Amino acid sequence: MSWIQWRLTIKGQASEPLEALLLDSGAVSITYQDAANRPVLEPDPGEVRLWDDLILIALYDAEVDNVGIEKSLSALPVWEEVHSCRWEVLEDKDWVRAWMENYHPMKFGKSLWICPTNAEPPNPDAINIMLDPGLAFGSGTHPTTALCLEYLENKIQGGEQVIDFGCGSGILAIAAVKLGALKAIGTDHDPQAVIASRDNAERNGVSENQFPVFHSDDFHTQIVDGVVANILAETLKQLSNEISKLIRPGGWIAMSGILESQIESVKAAYKDTIEFDEPTVLDEWVLLTGTKK
Repeated sequence: MSWIQWRLTIKGQASEPLEALLLDSGAVSITYQDAANRPVLEPDPGEVRLWDDLILIALYDAEVDNVGIEKSLSALPVWEEVHSCRWEVLEDKDWVRAWMENYHPMKFGKSLWICPTNAEPPNPDAINIMLDPGLAFGSGTHPTTALCLEYLENKIQGGEQVIDFGCGSGILAIAAVKLGALKAIGTDHDPQAVIASRDNAERNGVSENQFPVFHSDDFHTQIVDGVVANILAETLKQLSNEISKLIRPGGWIAMSGILESQIESVKAAYKDTIEFDEPTVLDEWVLLTGTKK
């Protein structure tokens, strides 16, 4: 199927009414982009925070009457909030396949590889995790995931029990098991993450006994040797007591999803329970590790 997209630069306050109108006109998807390259970090739960000026991209079947759609919408009052617009023809191609062609095996530490399922592992004798990007967070491409993987590659000695708090795709728990952990328990508030973690575990030959995954509503406190948590800084702070209780005295914690500017506030939330190491920084993202007092 061929596609066209309508790219509109608009005022953020017009996003909801325009989105509704575009969907009613036949758009099959709506995407938002910042018009000024400003990040939106850590919205509150349930909050959808948008920029003052943004680019709204509506995707249509190429057979639609785009001239008629534009004429109809440009006659409405909300059109005053549109700065500019243009139609673009998209190349007819398999976009998933095209994206995957640019996703290559990645090495972490000395012997850990994350490989897309359509690629041969560069080193069959290494520890290879077969994983494709999906809806759940975590494929190894983001600095926070890379930081956690390299930490686990050095930290896991064999026989540990760990918790992957906010497991996303399950990549960190699967890596822990592959590196020798006896058990890696996963928990996440997102049902899609629970499904993705279980699917990825099965794909990599990791059993449910080795990697049990729980929705956060069904997760019960367990005391383990270490916790890895690659989630946002505000969540790490809000759940500091809950997370700290999971670690045995002398056990370890590894936290990422933290920006350099957030280091001190995260450390302050754990100051009574964790003795921190020096932070590790990669592209402005931070890994905080430490030992339970």
